[in-house]
Parts: sequence; structure tokens; C-alpha cells
Amino acid sequence: MSTYAWEKNVRKVTPYTPGEQPKLLSMIKLNTNENPYPPSPKVAKVLREFSADTLRLYPDPSVSDLTQALAGYYGVDSNEVFVGVGSDDVLAMAFLTFFNGKDPILFPDITYSFYDVWADLYGIPYETQALREDFSIRREDYFKKNGGIIFPNPNAPTGVAEDLSLIEEILKKNPESVVIIDEAYVDFGTPSAVSLIPRYDNLLVVQTMSKSRAMAGMRIGYAMGQPALIEALNNVKYAFNSYTMSRTAIAAGVAAVEDASYFEEICHKIVSTREHVKKELSALGFRFPDSRSNFLFVTHPDIAAKDLFAMLRQENIIVRYFDKPRIDDYLRITIGADEEMEALLSFLRKVCMKKEGI
Repeated sequence: MSTYAWEKNVRKVTPYTPGEQPKLLSMIKLNTNENPYPPSPKVAKVLREFSADTLRLYPDPSVSDLTQALAGYYGVDSNEVFVGVGSDDVLAMAFLTFFNGKDPILFPDITYSFYDVWADLYGIPYETQALREDFSIRREDYFKKNGGIIFPNPNAPTGVAEDLSLIEEILKKNPESVVIIDEAYVDFGTPSAVSLIPRYDNLLVVQTMSKSRAMAGMRIGYAMGQPALIEALNNVKYAFNSYTMSRTAIAAGVAAVEDASYFEEICHKIVSTREHVKKELSALGFRFPDSRSNFLFVTHPDIAAKDLFAMLRQENIIVRYFDKPRIDDYLRITIGADEEMEALLSFLRKVCMKKEGI
């Protein structure tokens, strides 16, 4: 029952539940897909030398320095780049900008759980499309009338990546809809759809510096698409909040983009660790899709995921458990540093040996 008279005018939504940020003194945190390595040393240098006096001034609303740096790195024009406060901000702005029709937008039933939250928040009709048993997309599910399409590639929380041929076919079948490819994890082994931008005026590719560039705390996301899409995004942004990026974030973002060799080095480390952990988990009887991200989505035929989640937590190893249909017997495990993953594997070996009575 309502307690306050004014509640009738309140917008009521079921909020997104972010990954837990526990404040334990000693833990191995493998639940929010953060990068285990620090940002580029060039980022640290820029922040050390940053003039605090400039903080009395507003930042550049066009974020031109970072936009130009990203355009140069990805081989697109600067008017084909939009920058925001993390990819969540960029995606929310894209929902508000492009998903404004009466037909439902389409996205997978197992995917990033912010999509339905934004749809509900903005009053956007939507339909979820069931993934196959192997968690791959049925391309034909996206060939029907719709008000827009969005899915991550690789997907979250499964880590499954789709070929660019599937993305291109969906683009061809939906010329009247904006198709958003959420590439938060693309740098860990999946070809980017950025290469398709020159051929499709309805493609928007969204990426982030939170994962592969190790700057989740700085909140930098960006979208790339043909100029008409970026102009539409900017028009909505300037109607919402002109100054979205801080001066420190812009400076740090430019430094991160300019240090390509460090970016490639830490991505390679994470991929190498991921492939090693895949082999070790397989030997223990775990099953998982072939992840192309910086996490694994694992299940074990003899150990309930919810029970394993609790056991790991008792050991101060924090992973992610989703109590949702179809995936409630899986754990999502972020790829950490080698020593963190070895601690995880060591504990899992003990659990599996105990289960087998060895």
C-alpha cells in the first residue's frame, strides 16, 4: 500500500543489479570482469601531471581530444565517434535516441541484464529471443518486424561470440532498424563490427575502456557509426547533459588510446590465462561455452552452481551467480591474474576430489 501521496507520480522500475563490490581485506575478486592489471603507465603519468586548477573550468562538451584519438585508432572519422560516461551511459543514450518506435526491440533472452531495465525505464516495448542450447544466436529470430536490435558480441554472461557474417546478415535484413552491437569484451579475441560501419548506415558499435584498457573506475565508453547516427546521439545528449565527461577522464582516455602496445600486452596476458584455465577446468569436469571474453561461464554436472558459489565465497573468492532461468546452474568467473586463477583452481581441485571421495 502506498505510504506517500506523491507516489502516484513516481516512475517505478525494477533496477539493474550491479556486481557486488565487497570491502573485504583479503579476497580474490572475480565477479565483475575487471582487468587484473593496472591501466597504461601513460595514464598514471597524465594523472600525476594533471593541473588541478583546470578543474574549476567545464570540460570540452564535444570531448574532441578523446574523440579524435579514438577515431585515429579505429580508422574512422571523428564525426563517427560518440563518447560517454562508460558504455552504460552510451547504451542508455542509444536506447533513448534510436528505440522510439511502436514495434518491439529485440535482444537475446540470456544477455546483459541492463537491456530490459532501460527498455522498461523508457517505456520501450521489447521481445527477448531464445538463444540455442549452446547459447548462440538464431539469426532468423532477428528477421522479423522490430523497432531495433541490440546484443553483445561476445555475449554476456556466456562469452559466446558470433561471426561477423551473422551480424552483417542481420543488418541487411533490417535496413529500417538501428542495430547496436555491444562490444564490451571484443578485445579478447573477437573481430569487431567496426569494419562494417562504412557499408551500413544502421550499425552502431559500442565499446568501453572498462575491460581491456583497465579503466572501469574512470567510466569511459564510446560508440561508432555513420555520421547521421552520431549526430542523432549528440542531439539527445545535449538535450540531456552537455558536460558528460570530466577533464581527468578525457586526459586519461587519450593516454590509454595512445599506448597501443601496453593495451595489446595486457589483452594477450588475459587471453593466455583464459586458455590455460579452460584446460584446467575441463580436466576437473567443468563445462563451458568457448569464451572469447575475459570471463568463463562454467557449470559442473555434479556440483550445483549455487553451492559452489557459497563455498568459494567462504574462501574469499568472489564470482558471479545469476539466479535466472536457464543459467541458474552456471557461474561467471572473471579471468584474473595468474596467481589469482591458480588459487581458484587449487580450491576447485579440492572440491572435486572431495566430491569424488578421493
